[in-house]
Amino acid sequence: MTCQTFSLFVLSVIMIYFGHFGNSLILTQLQDDIDKLKADFNSSHSDVADGGPIFTEKLINWTERNEKRIILSQIVSMYLEMLKNADTSKAHVKHISEELSTLKRSLPDGLKKMKDLMDLTKLQMNDLKIQRKAVNELFSVLKKLEEPSTSLKRKRSQSQRRCKC
Repeated sequence: MTCQTFSLFVLSVIMIYFGHFGNSLILTQLQDDIDKLKADFNSSHSDVADGGPIFTEKLINWTERNEKRIILSQIVSMYLEMLKNADTSKAHVKHISEELSTLKRSLPDGLKKMKDLMDLTKLQMNDLKIQRKAVNELFSVLKKLEEPSTSLKRKRSQSQRRCKC
């Protein structure tokens, strides 16, 4: 994939993934708008290829639907932030911003979950008070980790009982 199609690819993945587009006409219009945006940002400049992609590479590691909602929500927010500094009087910038804003509204929990992850990375685990709290919560955390496997076993055993093979 060339860097020229990178933005369209990410935007398409986001919008199609969340079912925002059932209509290829809208996606075609966005393609035109993104082409204009590429011209605005001079995205054919040789430095665009330096260092590889910035978003699509990250999407590879996020496999579950709920996980993808978190990372895609952050990516949409970053595009919206970038477009705040663009010339919003241009129709194509306004259209892309509107579509991204619509998507953002369908992803209300992504930012909160990302903030939770960032807060975890900031915890000072060498702080005695934090350590005490963590030890106090250890059993509850381990119990939460065990819940999915227990419910999965229960679902499997229930489906085996129903089978009249």
